[in-house]
Amino acid sequence: MMSLAWPLFRVTEQAALAAWPQTGCGDKNKIDGLAVTAMRQALNDVAFRGRVVIGEGEIDHAPMLWIGEEVGKGDGPEVDIAVDPIEGTRMVAMG
Repeated sequence: MMSLAWPLFRVTEQAALAAWPQTGCGDKNKIDGLAVTAMRQALNDVAFRGRVVIGEGEIDHAPMLWIGEEVGKGDGPEVDIAVDPIEGTRMVAMG
């Protein structure tokens, strides 16, 4: 069985890198939106059949990563995932 550790590490890294330039901007929704978009794009590059079971959409009313949303390339192992692209969005927004 292949390990998903490295690809999923890269997913979290991409979310952080997308939000980082806006640290301190004062806009929690902007930070969250950048991270959510980057995370979803990165998840769709992973060779797995993922299904969001704990999602960002319900928590922060994000446009993506809702419970039940399918992510990944559609091949490889079936995986249930929980997502939170940025832990502490308000703190990041406030710098």
